[in-house]
Amino acid sequence: MGSLSGIFQRPVVAASAVALASVSADLRDKIWPSKPLDTSLSSEQASGCTLDLVNETKWARVSDISVCKSFATRSSLPVPKFRFPMFHVENSCHSNNMAFKVPCFEHLHDVYWSAELAKSPRPFDYYSSECNATSTDVVYRWHLPCPNAIDLSKNSKMVVVLLGWLGAKQKHLKKYADWYTSKGFHVITFTFPMSEVLSYQVGGKAEQHVELLVNHLADWLDEEDGKNLVFHTFSNTGWLIYGAMLEKFQSQDHTLMERIKGCIVDSAPVAAPDPQVWASGFSAALLKKNSIAAKGYRNTEDIAAKPTMSEAALLVILEKFFDVILNLPAVHQRLSNVLVQLKSGQPSCPQLYIYSSADKVIPAGSVESFIEAQQRMGRVVRSCNFKSTPHVDHFRHEPELYTTQLSQFFKDCVLDSRRHN
Repeated sequence: MGSLSGIFQRPVVAASAVALASVSADLRDKIWPSKPLDTSLSSEQASGCTLDLVNETKWARVSDISVCKSFATRSSLPVPKFRFPMFHVENSCHSNNMAFKVPCFEHLHDVYWSAELAKSPRPFDYYSSECNATSTDVVYRWHLPCPNAIDLSKNSKMVVVLLGWLGAKQKHLKKYADWYTSKGFHVITFTFPMSEVLSYQVGGKAEQHVELLVNHLADWLDEEDGKNLVFHTFSNTGWLIYGAMLEKFQSQDHTLMERIKGCIVDSAPVAAPDPQVWASGFSAALLKKNSIAAKGYRNTEDIAAKPTMSEAALLVILEKFFDVILNLPAVHQRLSNVLVQLKSGQPSCPQLYIYSSADKVIPAGSVESFIEAQQRMGRVVRSCNFKSTPHVDHFRHEPELYTTQLSQFFKDCVLDSRRHN
């Protein structure tokens, strides 16, 4: 790899320069936010779904740490022992959205008495070694169910693991976590710092973070019977992380695979190491809202939209870069192992694929061909084509359709299969 540094030095510098150029646009968006989009569903959008739409109540906004004494005394919660005299807890389930302070260690001990860790320490927030304790860019975070959640007792023994897309941070996954915790689920939001993705090495820090999360989940499942997992992955990055986690579950204890009760795949997959797809993904992560990938098919202008000259140049550079990187023997072998696991070694749980014909990173045809392959293997597969929404942006553009798909999938496939078991 050392000999490659000179070859790729200029492409990486160019990518960094383009990323810096996008900062001004991000500031503009924060100062003058765009108006909310119309969330009404067109007949064309609805026709792309394999599920009938049902009415869905609006999801409640809940905090990262939502607890109350009555709930904590009934359920074993995955939070560490506290050693501080005061702890600040935000609870936006309250109507006034006010934060409150727990003033003493004794009261904290009462609230969390059932949450002591039986085995190894398991962090509530796990930080990368490159992040400090005050950073919000943690690798993974555990969100507790909202105490006032619908179906709390039925769902509180299930963890939904959200595996973020390339460049995603905890704040980007919070709206998904809020929806799940409002339904009574535990949620883990998992992201990679961009620096660790760019400096990826087989068996390096990135895979160590995955192993840490797998060990954490295995300990949680081992505490008592009836606990299960559901994975919700975003883009090819989240989907490949899911494949790596499946490998580790299988090598540790193959019975852990039986505890996975569902998998939701958002904006993925492309089941091959395609340099063009990787280039599009990295370009979208670097340029964010300035990328062509952030545009769906809302009007004729969007359909005809082309990447800017700077993005087109970046895409050419990145594609050449990944054409070399993905063919390095160690990287190619590692990716191949994960892809084999995802193609033929997934657990026998229902799958839901959410994608869009307007996705400029992941071609809809690649998603549909993978769905067909899974169906030929006898898998229970559902899907919804959102038609006009951009890459990993379906929830923001079509929240009612998105949450309806999730609710129906859990009702018909995940929770129903758990009852039968």
